[in-house]
Amino acid sequence: MNKIIKIIMVSTAALLLISSCGCTKGNSMRWTAPPEMQLDLTKKYTAVFDTTFGSFEIELFATTAPITVNNFVFLARQGFYNNTVFHRISKEFVIQGGDPGTGILGTGGPGYTIEDELQVMRPYDPGIVAMANHNEPNTGGSQFFVCTGYRASGLDSTPTYTQFGRISSGMDIVLKIAAAPVVLDSQGEMSRPLNPPKINKVTIIES
Repeated sequence: MNKIIKIIMVSTAALLLISSCGCTKGNSMRWTAPPEMQLDLTKKYTAVFDTTFGSFEIELFATTAPITVNNFVFLARQGFYNNTVFHRISKEFVIQGGDPGTGILGTGGPGYTIEDELQVMRPYDPGIVAMANHNEPNTGGSQFFVCTGYRASGLDSTPTYTQFGRISSGMDIVLKIAAAPVVLDSQGEMSRPLNPPKINKVTIIES
């Protein structure tokens, strides 16, 4: 691939990937600070997603991204992700969710931000789950994305999104969500789902 084209693709991917300004409209669950550490790092954590397309599971990287996983587990146990949608879908790139607000522009968050955890990096392969952010350090909150195709590898050269999990079961459901029909969003990207796939509930299993 031409080097200039690759740079443009990577830059575009990074810029489009994330909007989580914390100005929710449809969810009153907001906090002024991140949750205190509640994980038991001797245990394994799995997130089970029940969606309108089916169920899938995420193996959470508690030992390598404890702050991010602790935050996700806290929000999930509070019911923060229940009845939210995947508001951004790019079939060969990512599906993005975790916005408790309108679920259209992806501008919702929990009212606080968390630190990045970028010490351990893996390729952004299909199935990797990472935090969205403001395109600035330490600005993650509640929004996350699941890598779904070859375009996600463009993030490898700019690894600024904390990887905190990996699909361990139900990747076929994730890809079914990724194939949902989309239209142009407000930024001119073909990524706004016509009928947004819904997250009915996220359940955390500790073992």
